[in-house]
Amino acid sequence: MTLKSRPLVSVLRIGLINYNTGLQLQKMLSNQSIDHRWQFHNYLVLQEHNPVYTIGIRTKDYLEEDEKRLRKLGAEFYRTNRGGLITFHGPGQLVAYPIIHLQQFTPSMRWYVSTLEELIIRTCRELGIAEATRTEHTGIWVKDRKICAIGVHGSRYITTHGVGLNCCTNLKWFEHITPCGIEGKGVTSLSEQLERQVTVEESIEVLLKMFTEVFQCQLCEESSNT
Repeated sequence: MTLKSRPLVSVLRIGLINYNTGLQLQKMLSNQSIDHRWQFHNYLVLQEHNPVYTIGIRTKDYLEEDEKRLRKLGAEFYRTNRGGLITFHGPGQLVAYPIIHLQQFTPSMRWYVSTLEELIIRTCRELGIAEATRTEHTGIWVKDRKICAIGVHGSRYITTHGVGLNCCTNLKWFEHITPCGIEGKGVTSLSEQLERQVTVEESIEVLLKMFTEVFQCQLCEESSNT
């Protein structure tokens, strides 16, 4: 694929926002009126969220009393249409949502999830974590601890939701849930693994470099006010 023929993806750096604001932005960007797949404007939304627990479409174990318990911790709680089970988003975690039309790339959700996994693996390894890898469980792991959650949704080849990479996240928030529904596993972060402060901003620069490689696309920065 030549550089000229590669799909164009606009990068939106949103900063720290409430989860619902992010949901509304995803809805706006994904509900484009188009006549042809190449008219779809692809986006990569980069953000952090205020403390929030979210569950995916497969989660049935979290009842109203669980929601109340988690809200009392000072976090929000949302039920979403993404895949995957319960997870936490908060400051210090890079949340990256590709809003793309897969027919401009490869029209396969399996390919898409695999490519997201490869994106995070390469990002972690570029930063110095050689052991970051896939397992039989969703997400990216360093041994028996998850460093990145993955939960996506696809409709008419258009993707929403994405990944949450722990950079310098306060991992104590995860102690109140069974992360992604997996017993006996833990969570970790880039900062914990590298034994230094790894900011979201530092991680973004590496992730953008890896994104162009694994998605074989061109990136352009765009104002978040667009």
